Amino acid sequence: MILGMLGKIRKAAKNHLEQEKIDSLKKVWRQIFGLLIRMVYGHNLNRLASLFGTDKWGRHSYTRYYQNHFESLRRKRLNILEIGVGGDDNPRCGGGSLRMWKAYFPNSHVYGIDIHDKAYHNEPRIETFQGSQSDEAFLRYVASQIGRIDIVIDDGSHISQHVITSFKILFPLLSDNGVYVIEDTQTSYWVKYGGDSCNLNNPITSMGFLKSLIDGLNCEEYEIENYMPSYFDQYIVAMHFYHNLVFIQKGFNNKNSKTQVKPI
Repeated sequence: MILGMLGKIRKAAKNHLEQEKIDSLKKVWRQIFGLLIRMVYGHNLNRLASLFGTDKWGRHSYTRYYQNHFESLRRKRLNILEIGVGGDDNPRCGGGSLRMWKAYFPNSHVYGIDIHDKAYHNEPRIETFQGSQSDEAFLRYVASQIGRIDIVIDDGSHISQHVITSFKILFPLLSDNGVYVIEDTQTSYWVKYGGDSCNLNNPITSMGFLKSLIDGLNCEEYEIENYMPSYFDQYIVAMHFYHNLVFIQKGFNNKNSKTQVKPI
């Protein structure tokens, strides 16, 4: 009986070691494949998305907008944080968009957050953290580990409450001139994600919340005595809305046209 148990232990250990070896070889192959793809298609985000198997191209067609916004940043040294690694609870699945960003931004580091353990996808210039995007302590810990964050991409749960919470915590932690992107905003209209298709200005939905920030772009023009601008009033300088996709540009919003425009 004891010998039988020892045999099972040895077999399990062998299988474990074999799996570790396979995983190690896969990581090496992923890095070689990524390098080759970057050399040939590094400038073409649509092609990269297709090759790395992320739905940011095809089903969603987000990459054409990403290319427009990110092309001038491609060669910079950035820290990019993506919420949502993909693959659900399978630790070996997902990670396609992380590797796509790594290929597109050859001098940048890419970080991923997921509710599930995605450490399998860690490799040079890619690091993952396990936790919830609605957990403030966790998000602040991740930010402290990364240091400067230049781009945040929310492709996480798509639940309105989570989207809003993540934005309120992470946008103030973005670097000057950073970019915050929210994907799949269609869920803002779906009840099971905390959305609302009847009251389109409902502030508890992600789109309702984002729309409430638009007037702040012009807060310097308000004729409200002693108006105190919010943080978002002061530091959002542009918002770009596309089909199911929103880009929010950080900067210092201090343009005042009152002294420049004469009344008719």
